Amino acid sequence: MRTQTNLPGTVRRIVLTGFMGAGKSTIGDLLAQRLRWQFVDTDAVIEARVGLSIARIFAEQGESVFRALEAQAIRDHVQADEVVLALGGGAVESEGAREALSAMKDGCVVFLDAPLEVLLARCLSQPGAAERPILRDRDRLKDRLAARLPHYRSAHLTVTTEGMTPERVTRSIVEALASCRILLRKDNVSRR
Repeated sequence: MRTQTNLPGTVRRIVLTGFMGAGKSTIGDLLAQRLRWQFVDTDAVIEARVGLSIARIFAEQGESVFRALEAQAIRDHVQADEVVLALGGGAVESEGAREALSAMKDGCVVFLDAPLEVLLARCLSQPGAAERPILRDRDRLKDRLAARLPHYRSAHLTVTTEGMTPERVTRSIVEALASCRILLRKDNVSRR
């Protein structure tokens, strides 16, 4: 686990980032339950607003439209108090999303890291994997991950998830924030 020193004194919002299969949605939900905060998944927000799956938005409207919707979803939620926000894996490639994150006050960005083979295995085991043709193109995935890594690594906190249960990853995030003396109100943290 790697922690940067530029963390705020109080954390009122946590943003989870990482490549597809990192566990952002699963861990985000668990972390929000543990902290008794709201959980927001930007992909779910976009799907609800548009009425289409992410795959259909990409296919029918293109990536640039999706990235604009994603940046707006991030801006809409990144300043809310007591929220765990799970970003889509490619959000870090969008200048609009990066600007929204850099404007965030009292927030902590957490990069959920794992090797590509682990991420790919997780993705292939998920429902709907057949609808994601990119999962069959290992070279393209490798290139995409390499392009995103510098952005992911600018997070305040990096947690390696390989070989860890989602519950253990969640506990690691809470412990890391507590060890930095920045946590959350004590009455908010569940003992689970």
